[in-house]
Amino acid sequence: MKNWKIKVNSVLQLTPGHVCFLSKVLCDAPAEGAGLLCRSLPSGALSCSDKLHLTPRCRRSRATRSSANMTLAMTLWKAVVNVLCLPLHLMHAVGLYNIYKRIFPMCQSSFSIAYNTKMHEQKKELFGSLTQFTKPGGRLTLLEIGCGSGTNFQYYPPGCKVICTDPNPHFEKYLSKTMADNDHLSYERFVVATGEDLGSVGHESVDVVVCTLVLCSVNDIPQTLREVHRILRPGGAFYFMEHVVADPSTWSYFFQHVLQPLWYYFGDGCEVIRETWKHLEAAGFSDLKLRHIQAPLVFMLKPHIVGYGVK
Repeated sequence: MKNWKIKVNSVLQLTPGHVCFLSKVLCDAPAEGAGLLCRSLPSGALSCSDKLHLTPRCRRSRATRSSANMTLAMTLWKAVVNVLCLPLHLMHAVGLYNIYKRIFPMCQSSFSIAYNTKMHEQKKELFGSLTQFTKPGGRLTLLEIGCGSGTNFQYYPPGCKVICTDPNPHFEKYLSKTMADNDHLSYERFVVATGEDLGSVGHESVDVVVCTLVLCSVNDIPQTLREVHRILRPGGAFYFMEHVVADPSTWSYFFQHVLQPLWYYFGDGCEVIRETWKHLEAAGFSDLKLRHIQAPLVFMLKPHIVGYGVK
């Protein structure tokens, strides 16, 4: 039925106010409202089998209510998880969480091996273009932010000179083993530093900066990207592979927000609810190649962005 308001009004001679009331009934509860409307009209005036077309305003109203309900449920469940995490919050407040930082390199090393198995093709494709940023007549100088146990080393081209940085000094022993296993590279040094403060690295001194699964845990993404710009030579590139927040219409988005308080401690500061691509788009790269992909991982980590930006 194309215009139920006109048809109803012609039968019952309703005032505009009555028609508005019926409009609201149909918007708030379309199925119940349609039945009420059909039963209220004289016989033959309107068949309940007639198709009632909700206006865009009605559809927006229902979508808004649905979104509000999900936001409320998400907030309540997140509060529950926060209460359950109270012992972890207290450990963090008094400094006992630092004990986990000694254990985390072992956990991360095991996770990285499994991650590489799942993401091997994606990493191989991403890092396959590294050599195009080698200086003419020289060799590629690459700095990795948050290198961890060095699981990216196998994807770097032979002869590449690597500078390793990570804020956790306890990664060094795992890093030494990976360096020995990847003797096609040369290693300049290991620097204990955060992504936001790479002061020990010279201006415009590297050809490529690599960052995988790190921007989820730095304290300041814009500052980290400013440091990337500072140390990259003109024409150099920043390579990234990061998990990001899911689409708001998905259950993954819901559970990412609900479980974030617990995940923060499990992942040593990792946040699964970041819109990292927005920071990359605002970072001022002359050319940004960025793709959204669904990684073959657990639902919390499925949404990924991969690519590189050229200074």
